[in-house]
Amino acid sequence: MMKGVSGGRESLIGAPPSQGRGGPTGGASAYGQALPPNGLQGGTGCVMMAYSLDPNKANPDRLFNLFCLYGNVIRIKFLKTKEGCAMIQMGDSISVERCIHHLKNAPLFGSTLQLGFSKQTFLSEVAQPYTLPDNSPSFKDYSGNKNNRFMNPNMASKNRIQGPAKILHFFNTPPDVTEELLFTAFDEKQVKKPNLIKLFPKKGERSSSGLMEFDEVSDAINALVYCNHTPIKNPGKYCWLGILYPYIYKNWKGCRTNNLSSILRNKIFI
Repeated sequence: MMKGVSGGRESLIGAPPSQGRGGPTGGASAYGQALPPNGLQGGTGCVMMAYSLDPNKANPDRLFNLFCLYGNVIRIKFLKTKEGCAMIQMGDSISVERCIHHLKNAPLFGSTLQLGFSKQTFLSEVAQPYTLPDNSPSFKDYSGNKNNRFMNPNMASKNRIQGPAKILHFFNTPPDVTEELLFTAFDEKQVKKPNLIKLFPKKGERSSSGLMEFDEVSDAINALVYCNHTPIKNPGKYCWLGILYPYIYKNWKGCRTNNLSSILRNKIFI
């Protein structure tokens, strides 16, 4: 997962802004809602359609890695009769609106991602999903997945919604992680590596965090889709790489945040 800028999750993002961020909604709802008590509640506006997906690259886990930044992902289903098309059920309609607002027309898998609302209120269980070109199942249930980031009010309140950018925040990496170790994770997934990595000063022995900058927004999205939640070996256990977009001011003293060197030089962090 990727996120803010410090040793802990909350310290990276700082206090919420006085007015809502994150697209079509404002206030507390802009940061997401907790998962419904039964996990599969569904309802009007909880399902969206994703089009123009590369059938040889897209699968449920890769879509989850991207859409989980904007709300709880409940189920993902690829349509056998419509190549390159998938349905995604989120935990609430606000999460769907947020995904469409931030990700519609985003560059993904070499194409332009198209999103729209579905008339369905939930996705039914698929007993025998067909196999995608990469041998992964065409249907997957994520309602109990620990990598959902809005599972309860406390978790939901820590999320700061941002749109795609060239810079990613990573966290939950081993405390002694190096650039070389991070590059290995990208090499294993055969995706383009960041051109700049900034490790933040350690504030404990449990994990580390930092920022990554890519040449293009499409490269950053690709890295997030393939490498989010990747296990990284740590003595005695594995850490999973967390990735998201950093919560930083879009303009500070005239310095734009699309350049990591400028961000670090001017300390544009909350």
